[in-house]
Amino acid sequence: MGTTPTEVLAFPNIRAIVRDNGTAEVVVAGNSRVVPAGESIQDLRNNALALVVKEAQTLQRPVRVRIEDPEGHGELIVHPDQTIESVTYETRPARRTTETSETAPGKAETKSVGTVPAPEPETAPTEPAAVSSDPGKVDDGPGSPNPVSPGPTTRRALRDAGSFLAAPSTVEPATQGIRGMLNTMGFSLAPSADELREREDIRLASKHFAGTRTIAVVNQKGGSNKTPTVADLAAVFGRNGGSVVAWDNNPTTGTLGWRTEQGDHTRSALDVIAAADALLSPTARSADINAFVHHQSTDKYDVLRSDSDVDGTHEVTAEEVDILHRVVSKYYRLILMDSGNNHRSAEWNRMIDHADQLVVPTTNEEDRVEAALLTLQGLDLKSERSASLATNAVVIVSERQKGEARLSQETADKFRPYVRDVVVVPFDAALKSGQIRFGALQPATRRAWLRAAAAVARGL
Repeated sequence: MGTTPTEVLAFPNIRAIVRDNGTAEVVVAGNSRVVPAGESIQDLRNNALALVVKEAQTLQRPVRVRIEDPEGHGELIVHPDQTIESVTYETRPARRTTETSETAPGKAETKSVGTVPAPEPETAPTEPAAVSSDPGKVDDGPGSPNPVSPGPTTRRALRDAGSFLAAPSTVEPATQGIRGMLNTMGFSLAPSADELREREDIRLASKHFAGTRTIAVVNQKGGSNKTPTVADLAAVFGRNGGSVVAWDNNPTTGTLGWRTEQGDHTRSALDVIAAADALLSPTARSADINAFVHHQSTDKYDVLRSDSDVDGTHEVTAEEVDILHRVVSKYYRLILMDSGNNHRSAEWNRMIDHADQLVVPTTNEEDRVEAALLTLQGLDLKSERSASLATNAVVIVSERQKGEARLSQETADKFRPYVRDVVVVPFDAALKSGQIRFGALQPATRRAWLRAAAAVARGL
């Protein structure tokens, strides 16, 4: 709107305060108004600004608001039509983890509406210093014709020369939080530490490996969240550009097929075994596998179901697991294997033989936690290779119900000394039952699964 700060009255004095602990308030002329809670800091910011908009609408004019945020502080002008202008904003140095060319180290960036930067002062040109006739000695007077001769150059092999190109160091401006909002108004603020961490997790989840990688998701106790873990990790990898299959490696009817989309057929792993020769032949095409897997339309991965025939008697052998693994390795770069609860069965143990990374899910219930530990200990004793998988495992602790954040962290802390990484996933009602769709999860849950996928990717 082009409103200058001097045109907007400073009365009433309005402050919007957003805190790290998930609370916020708007103080108008000394009267505090509680801001409705949100799922994230950004929700709190939006809810706080909505209260300020209402104040502007009541007064029927723009108002000033001083904002205090975990990432910085500044002043905004808020209009009754919900237009927001930035007057100044300064980031908190303690939260800055990167520096950009726009902001010097240790100095916050500010920007004022309606002001123009002063031009750079002009500097009079000076004559270059002349050199004396004595090599290596600079003459104070002009007119000396003899340049300084360079010293002898040490010759080196061309093969030892490094690249003369500067290493890329540009960091894209913030797109999230209040920094991202202010960047849409013309600022160029660097991303916060949280946004940088998220970008790094996305990079890891998007990584393409040379050859197929197999992730085994195991816990010998039922109800430990194995299937949601497989589905959500597959969704993160699939949405970030991977070629991903989630394989239900269960001896009997597994639940992965129940909790994911079904294609226009009912084929399962047994049908892949029967068609293995054709699928592995040199004339097979990449789309041939589509007749046997079930594509997840929004989460961009495929599901290979276990046999669901209630009258079926076929038990998958270790050799058939090998066949299935050869087939899916031909068509996919990333394989996530759901598993049954019998750690003594042939298909369970052959899955471990093919695994490059182990994921052990658990809830914070005592028996599931103990089963996760026993699973790791059993693999530690089985062989040198499985012991390596166990010590480099990622444990994922999923909250069983709302309000158990502290218990989940205590559970996670029990595993931290024994495995490579532990990630806690908050409770989400969308994971309790029905089809698992990543987009239906709360933002905090999606962020946790991205963090978990990045932790898994580091081991691949």
